[in-house]
Amino acid sequence: MSDTELNKTLSKLSSISSCARSNKTFEFLSLAHLLNASFLRDCYKNLDRNKAVGVDGVSWEEYGRELDDNVERLVSRLKRKAYKPMPAKRVYIPKGEKETRPIGISAIETKIVEKGVSVILQSIYEEDFYGFSYGYRPKKNAHQALKKASDEITYKAVNHIVEADIKGFFDNVTHEKLIEFIKIRIKDASLIFLINRFLKAGYVDNGMLTETENGTPQGSILSPILANIFLHYVLDKWYAETVKAHVKGYCEIIRYADDFICLVQSKEEADRIKKALEKRFNKYGLELHPNKTRVFSFGKEEKQNAETEKRRANTFDFLGFTHYCDKTRKGYFKIGRKTSAKKYRAKCKGLNLWFKKIRNLVQIREWWKTLSRKLVGHYEYYGVSENYPSIVRFYKIAIRLAKKWMNRRSQKRKMSWEKMKLYLEAHPLPKPRIRHSFYVLQHATCELR
Repeated sequence: MSDTELNKTLSKLSSISSCARSNKTFEFLSLAHLLNASFLRDCYKNLDRNKAVGVDGVSWEEYGRELDDNVERLVSRLKRKAYKPMPAKRVYIPKGEKETRPIGISAIETKIVEKGVSVILQSIYEEDFYGFSYGYRPKKNAHQALKKASDEITYKAVNHIVEADIKGFFDNVTHEKLIEFIKIRIKDASLIFLINRFLKAGYVDNGMLTETENGTPQGSILSPILANIFLHYVLDKWYAETVKAHVKGYCEIIRYADDFICLVQSKEEADRIKKALEKRFNKYGLELHPNKTRVFSFGKEEKQNAETEKRRANTFDFLGFTHYCDKTRKGYFKIGRKTSAKKYRAKCKGLNLWFKKIRNLVQIREWWKTLSRKLVGHYEYYGVSENYPSIVRFYKIAIRLAKKWMNRRSQKRKMSWEKMKLYLEAHPLPKPRIRHSFYVLQHATCELR
């Protein structure tokens, strides 16, 4: 019976997507009923079971021991509008070298409902979102955004870039405006009521409950789709329909979550776009960071112009990479990219702190496996065209740090470089390699020899 009910729900979600795709003004009146027992059980099974627990202290495994009963009670509360999400447990993770970023860890039951609501919203808004939006979307990722930026700058008439930074975006999204945007497509009062409750759930920090009047719940499953909906109306739709219609010459935008750049042909138009962006975000209660938002020249003529003007050629950071003007072996323009200095230092610092934390907790052979996974994860993101030297450098740093902390396990230094070399031959770490080539369709296999 549950499989039949789930199939019916998935079929309805597919129909909703088709309807949203075919009619951009269609208003959806009845959606909350899709949060039935079979659908929520499926949402539970699709959660990451190894995530940290929320304020309730209940793990994925513990909740699943009485899954059917727990879900039935949850559905009953949802139908009676008696369900109230638990506040998130606030924790702080490193951001850059000195800052930290707060995120919230939701309780397991909150995650289940968040997952269900996000799937429903995604079935509608994936049909509305623009192709230049790459963050937190199915079949979209940061590497596609990077390749798009590279291709546009290389092959289109791009001479200037507007680099924008939204000040505290996730903390400052206005709930009222967000709900207004959602109501453009969704008229289901029950679902709107539930989303409002998630927005107002608040968080617990050091035992103190804080209510939230603005912002989307960072770290939650629901936050990415809510942020994308907000920016779809505030930025994407406005840029596509208004800005492009009034700009002379080429202009394009590439967005990943709240990180975006505008590629523009002329400086005059780039300056106009920057001023328009400032006014647009101010209208919706947001602010562009004055020190991190700028217009600068960049493109095929930048290196030559910099030499003429006796200055360094401009560079810019986007999605963890520093982009600079370079040339192919035949002398043609191309985009060079390397891991940004800020991200590289943060990654090295994080690795060093991890070594310090675990060096005496487990045997070397155990944390060696984790180190291998960390390196693979680093290559998977930073292993892109032009960035081979940076990932090689990170690989060598990892070996140097491993040797350092292996020697600090005891007062006697036992691991010389000769012994380290032999250890690496017996227990090799994954070698750096380019995982994402922006010039060929398949992954490159350039390995360190």
